[in-house]
Amino acid sequence: MSTVTVSKKGWVVIPKEIRERHGIKPGDRVHVIEYGRTIAIVPVAKDPIAAAYGMFKGGPSMTKGLLEDRQEELEREERDLPPPRPLS
Repeated sequence: MSTVTVSKKGWVVIPKEIRERHGIKPGDRVHVIEYGRTIAIVPVAKDPIAAAYGMFKGGPSMTKGLLEDRQEELEREERDLPPPRPLS
């Protein structure tokens, strides 16, 4: 873990080892993301299409399996419900 100091202008320097590991070069853009009390610096993809390539590998079959699992879960929950009471 690296510790850096924030300048009067709010600037921080990303340590060289981290820049090299993540391929961050002068002029590159980064996202600054807040997660509650945590701040993350995430490099912006240089080619968003290439970065997303293969993200949904497997296509609809992954979705089909998820839907089947959800249907089985719903059926189990319904089996555990008490029978409906008759209307008066």
